[in-house]
Amino acid sequence: MAEQKRDYYEVLGVEKNADEAAIKKAYRQLAKKYHPDMNPGDQEAEKKFKEASEAYAVLSDPDKRKQYDQFGHAAFEPGGGQYGGFDFGSMDFSDIFGDIFGDFFGGGSRRRNSGGPMKGANIRTSVRITFEEAVFGCEKELDLNLKDPCPNCNGSGAKPGTSKVTCTKCGGKGQVVYTQQSFFGMVRNVQACPDCNGTGQIIKEKCPKCSGQGYVASRKKIQVSIPAGIDSGQSIRIRDKGEPGTAGGPRGDLLVEVVVQRHPIFQRQDTNIFSTVPVSFAVAALGGEIMIDTVDGKVAYNVKPGTQTDTRVRLKGKGVPSLHNANVRGDHYVTLVLQVPDKLSKEAKEALIRFDELTGNSLKAVDQYTKNKESAEKNGEKKKKKRLF
Repeated sequence: MAEQKRDYYEVLGVEKNADEAAIKKAYRQLAKKYHPDMNPGDQEAEKKFKEASEAYAVLSDPDKRKQYDQFGHAAFEPGGGQYGGFDFGSMDFSDIFGDIFGDFFGGGSRRRNSGGPMKGANIRTSVRITFEEAVFGCEKELDLNLKDPCPNCNGSGAKPGTSKVTCTKCGGKGQVVYTQQSFFGMVRNVQACPDCNGTGQIIKEKCPKCSGQGYVASRKKIQVSIPAGIDSGQSIRIRDKGEPGTAGGPRGDLLVEVVVQRHPIFQRQDTNIFSTVPVSFAVAALGGEIMIDTVDGKVAYNVKPGTQTDTRVRLKGKGVPSLHNANVRGDHYVTLVLQVPDKLSKEAKEALIRFDELTGNSLKAVDQYTKNKESAEKNGEKKKKKRLF
């Protein structure tokens, strides 16, 4: 049994009233994702690529789309619709390929001049801070290897007194054109020149100080201001502290990822803080003040009489400041847990037994239940004997 084709609109992920631009955009995304050149040996990706190409071939053509909307897939089967069958394998995709993949393979008018000014790459590093430093913010100093233009050659990479020469392989364009066999047939693929790395120029005599790199590395200390309320995994961007640009381009940025150390008491969720505090039986039963640790220091809290274990209380405004507004803080939620002493003096045990007798006699609850049960059974036996006689 032949496999049933999916709806072409479903394949591209567009609505039936989608315009030409939306159809082309959807196909471009799918083609980039599943193209065989990007998924070598992946038969499933190739299958999806062909399916998307087939759908685009129909929906991008007004006449074919009209037939498909009227007859569905039957429009392109032998004897179906106006076309009486449609051979997708014989279609010329060269125009579609040139339009859709011009930017994908570096060709077409969308490619940029790789020999022009380019911003330098970003540098990534990390810094460890304490829980309290994350809450209130802090200043940290980083010791990093950073690159600067070589002072000997002013960043050109060429030996002083010499200059770069035009690359003979690309003629100074920085790009070379290759022709290769693809799914669509012969395709022109534009790539950066391998001899000059896309610069269009070659250094004949390299600068002895930087070995032709155009920059030198040195250890530098960078001050980082960590804002209050930052969380673990978030990054701080320091402008123009990354790699130097090329051909006069600006420097990249320094991205500092913050790693917050675990706290022995506090846990954080968004701008709220959570902790657990033990409470004695006497305080829980009678009520009273306890001291609670917060990021602002110890605070007194009045426990209500009859408080049960796992009761949660809220300390408003004792949480983490918002990154967007340091004056707005979250809350601190405290779970009160009944603390049972593991050692008691003789006097304390006697007092506790007396207390238990006055509040329900729970220590003898099992014995009392057993006695009541036995008594009920005896009374039942007596009533049964009376009925027999």
